[in-house]
Amino acid sequence: MVSIKKVLVSQPKPTTEKSPYYDIAEKYGVQIEFRPFIKVEPVVAKDFRTQKINISDHTAVIFTAKTAIDHFFRLCEEMRIQIPESMKYFCVTEAIAVYLQKYIVYRKRKIFFPASGKMEDLIIPINKHNKENFLVPVSDVHKEDLIHLLDQKKIKYAKAVMYRTVSNDFTPEEKFDYDVLLFFSPAGIASLLKNFPNFEQGEIAIGTFGPTTAKAVKDAGLRLDIEAPNPEAPSMTGALENYLKKLPKRK
Repeated sequence: MVSIKKVLVSQPKPTTEKSPYYDIAEKYGVQIEFRPFIKVEPVVAKDFRTQKINISDHTAVIFTAKTAIDHFFRLCEEMRIQIPESMKYFCVTEAIAVYLQKYIVYRKRKIFFPASGKMEDLIIPINKHNKENFLVPVSDVHKEDLIHLLDQKKIKYAKAVMYRTVSNDFTPEEKFDYDVLLFFSPAGIASLLKNFPNFEQGEIAIGTFGPTTAKAVKDAGLRLDIEAPNPEAPSMTGALENYLKKLPKRK
């Protein structure tokens, strides 16, 4: 079994020094680097108009990510669309709902979110307001869970692509000398193979968070060494630590 010196986490660097990743780095003497394999690019107003969606026709918006909020309000500003105070906002988690404060006076608006943070529970308040005309801002690469639920309940909605998820390409100068790669979306796996079409895994350990990312690894013919969540570790950091614990101690 190989010893681990360098771990790549395919996410932005944490904004706080209290991240569990730093504790793991110190405890196990490994170097952890944060380097997203994917990045988000805006869909500009000119391209958005080709979707023939009139934002002003909608009376409610469904947000599944903070990124979707940023791009919704960016496009409204670009297109000089005044959002009425009567607009209703439906968010999959409380954290996403609170993020709306960046753009609106939170207490004056109609904002709904499930306490559980689960998509299937978000559909309950949506169904109670099923006379609304919903807008769903998404990336060009997105999960269909919400769309299936809206279709089942026969909710009137339009899916609007407001940003794109693209490969965050490595430069020729960037070293790729990692012992562990951690991924959080299938798009990250696609980016790995785009950047390194002749990628040979060898002794490099690959870890994933979520079933769709795990499937993408296996579909690509790669070996999955660390999978989260699992019964012993609900988080990626927990799964990484359990993996490192089982390795022989470096002298």
